[in-house]
Amino acid sequence: MLEKAVEFVKDKMCDFKPQVGIILGSGLGELADEYSKFSIDYKDIPGFEASTVAGHKGKLVFAEINGKNVVMMQGRFHFYEGHSIQKVVFPIKVMKKLGVETLIITNAAGGVNASFNPSDLMVITDHINFMGQNPLVGKNDDSMGTRFPDMSEVYTPEYVELVKKTGKEVGIDLQEGVYMALTGPSYETPSEVRMARTLGADAVGMSTVPEAMVASWAGMKVIGISCICNSAAGVSTVGLSHEEVIKAANKAKDKFKILVKEVIKKL
Repeated sequence: MLEKAVEFVKDKMCDFKPQVGIILGSGLGELADEYSKFSIDYKDIPGFEASTVAGHKGKLVFAEINGKNVVMMQGRFHFYEGHSIQKVVFPIKVMKKLGVETLIITNAAGGVNASFNPSDLMVITDHINFMGQNPLVGKNDDSMGTRFPDMSEVYTPEYVELVKKTGKEVGIDLQEGVYMALTGPSYETPSEVRMARTLGADAVGMSTVPEAMVASWAGMKVIGISCICNSAAGVSTVGLSHEEVIKAANKAKDKFKILVKEVIKKL
C-alpha cells in the first residue's frame, strides 16, 4: 500500500520534489490555502482516509514557500477517530519516500504549565507518549529505519534553537516545553492534568507523538510547535470545547504563519 500511495502521489507531482513536510493542526490550514500550487484529496490516495475533524480539510497540498518545495497535510489522522496507529503515521512514511527531509508538526494543545496562556506558541523540546501505542511495533522496514531507534533527540536540537531564534527575530514570544500525548477524544480530567504536570509535561494533546516518532525513526529532522489553545482542566476556570480550541487557533494563526514561513526560509 505504501508503494501504491507513493506511486500515485509522484504521478500527480510530476517534477515537483518536496523538501519540507508540514502537518497543519486544528485551525491552521489557512497556510495551505494561501500557497497551494496543487492539492490531492486524501480520499483519492491509496492508504489515506478522509478527515472527519472540524477544521481539517483532508488534503495533501503542494506549495513553494520562501524558496522551498513544501508538502502540507491540511488535516491529520487521529487515533481517536478509530484509525489504527499505523494508519495515523502512514502519511509520514509517504512523505519520507517522496524525499521530505524535514518535518514540521503543529498541533492545538492544552496548557498544563500554569504560566502559559491561550494562543501562546510552544516549541516542543521533547514528548511523553501516554497513548499506550507505539507506531513502530510490528515488522521493521529496514530500508527506512533501524529496529531499535534512539529517541533521545526526536525534536532536532539545532532546529529547536532555530525556531527560538526566529521567534525573537520576528517579535514572537515563544514558550518551550514537553508535550504529552493522550488518546482523546475526551479532554483530560483535572487529576490527569496534575499527573501530566507531575510527570514533566507542559502541554497535553491528542496527536503529534506518533508522527514525530516515525519521522525520527526514518531519519527526518523534526520540528514541533504547539498552539496552546486552552488551559487544561484544573488550570482553566471554564469548561473545555473544540470551539474554544478553534477560536484560540484562529487568534494565533497570523503569528503562527509568520513563524513557520521564516523557519522554512532558514532551513
